[in-house]
Amino acid sequence: MGPAETAIGIEELHVGEGTARLAMTITETMLNVHGTGHGGYVFLLADSAFAIACNSPGSVTVAASAEIDFIAAVRLGDELVAEAVERVTFGRSGIYDITVTRGDEVVAEFRGRSRTIR
Repeated sequence: MGPAETAIGIEELHVGEGTARLAMTITETMLNVHGTGHGGYVFLLADSAFAIACNSPGSVTVAASAEIDFIAAVRLGDELVAEAVERVTFGRSGIYDITVTRGDEVVAEFRGRSRTIR
């Protein structure tokens, strides 16, 4: 993981070929003006799981695109888990789905398209 993930306390729970599971706890500095977790941090958690999953074969792979659907607000103290799964690879591209949960509840769905550059 990189310095951004380390700075906000993201933990690596599992890494496998084309998969990754990361965890993060929402802290006070991650709250928005409404007092709920800022979506940017949820995106960062999901994007980090995506990055680790698409680079797990040892290649140099970057995001070509990414989108997220926020399903439920997150709150101070929530423990979030992002699970990334490779759906398909074709040529130098891949599609990955990342589900962010709080316990058994899905709070966000993220889809990323990767591109291997070398």
